[in-house]
Amino acid sequence: MAADEAQLSPPESLLRLIDNLARFHRQHEEYYSQAPLQQAGGLQERSRVLKALADRWSVVGVREQASAVASAGAEDLNAPGLVAESGVLFMEGEGEPAELQRMKREVGLLADDVEQTGAWLANAMEQAWDLAGSLAAYPALADLLGERHRIIANDWQSAALQSLIARLLRRALDLLARVDFAPAALRADLRGARKVPAYLYSASELLDRAADLMLESATLVHDNEHRWRIFRARVRELESA
Repeated sequence: MAADEAQLSPPESLLRLIDNLARFHRQHEEYYSQAPLQQAGGLQERSRVLKALADRWSVVGVREQASAVASAGAEDLNAPGLVAESGVLFMEGEGEPAELQRMKREVGLLADDVEQTGAWLANAMEQAWDLAGSLAAYPALADLLGERHRIIANDWQSAALQSLIARLLRRALDLLARVDFAPAALRADLRGARKVPAYLYSASELLDRAADLMLESATLVHDNEHRWRIFRARVRELESA
């Protein structure tokens, strides 16, 4: 490489580092452009459970315990078709269905996961921003700095969404914590103010919004795919020069 060309390009050690980052971070983002789609689908399924119960409990007439036999299905509390779809079954003489308890645990774990991922990604983008700024010293990469900074901006925005998603999920759990899902308690509410359906509708709307933001996060990360390929192609070209 001629002396003037060497001044235009980053040193070989920096090119190797950039190539490594571009290769592995692109692979990492391939995962995070898909995983949120599955997570969003899971949240929408849980939201439908809450809506189905709220729909049922908004209109159903309240009955006394239909059977003295423990574990008999509660005719008034179970939403049509929901037991087979979700496994959520209200039984006489029982408390909160195990499936609802599991659903809330899973939502809480997801909130922890996305919060940790968002915090890690935000910190990583702080470092990436500084490194990308240092590349401005090399004219051979000047036309790609827009692409590199767009990647960072997309990831940074995704990190912020992860933090908001965690907040929405935890607030949905706060609302559900105000509901006693034991059949006796539900029937008492249905005979009175019927506040439980309102809590369920609101919690489901928060889950829906969290799912929407997960899709936005996946879209942002997916937008990086083409940019990574362009950026890495130039780095490999300079490495081979």
